[in-house]
Amino acid sequence: MKLMNFSTVKAAVILSAGLFLSASVSAQDKEQKKVEAATTVLSDFSKMKESIPSELLAVTQGIIVVPKLINAGFVVGGKRGKGLAMVKKADGTWSNPVFVTITGGSVGAQIGVQAVDLILIFKNSKSLTEIKNSSFTLGGDLSVAAGPVGRSSTASTDYKLEAEVYSYSRSKGLFAGITLNGASLAVDSQANANFYGKTISANTIFNASASTSAPVKELKSTLVGMKK
Repeated sequence: MKLMNFSTVKAAVILSAGLFLSASVSAQDKEQKKVEAATTVLSDFSKMKESIPSELLAVTQGIIVVPKLINAGFVVGGKRGKGLAMVKKADGTWSNPVFVTITGGSVGAQIGVQAVDLILIFKNSKSLTEIKNSSFTLGGDLSVAAGPVGRSSTASTDYKLEAEVYSYSRSKGLFAGITLNGASLAVDSQANANFYGKTISANTIFNASASTSAPVKELKSTLVGMKK
């Protein structure tokens, strides 16, 4: 049996390391594009006439943005999407993003496949900080309702009273209704590991110092600018 010489072994090790590094960078790029897509969704929503009320944004303690949620079905439908969650910290700044998934079925008169941009507004950050590595169900663990619209919507809204979560969706540039009761939200641990370079809990991300990542800075800046 012929033994490989040192040069051959060294070349193999370098090639393996290069492939591993390439895969890691590719995975991180994928999550970075998700951050950039979420920023675009927030920016697009802020430009719409029927936007999220600034009064609601002012008291929001948590937010989830899911670009291109796939809503598919023929009478019995299903949803699948990946996005990110952020919570407002004690000093009023927004946390770094935690990657999440949303899945769930619904029953109703729906035909075809539709991609919608989804924003979920949380009145209480605790709803998200307690998600950890488990999941919760909208309409089950947390009450969810279609959010009020209009930049200066005030007395006509109930954002301080009933629902814990308000949903906003947009399809082909227009606001669109979407049924979320029964949808499950969970932490995407692999996506978080890809983006942050190591396995890390949702709570650690929420409580960490502000990220120096340019896409994350832009995301936070866009979110702050929405309520102006």
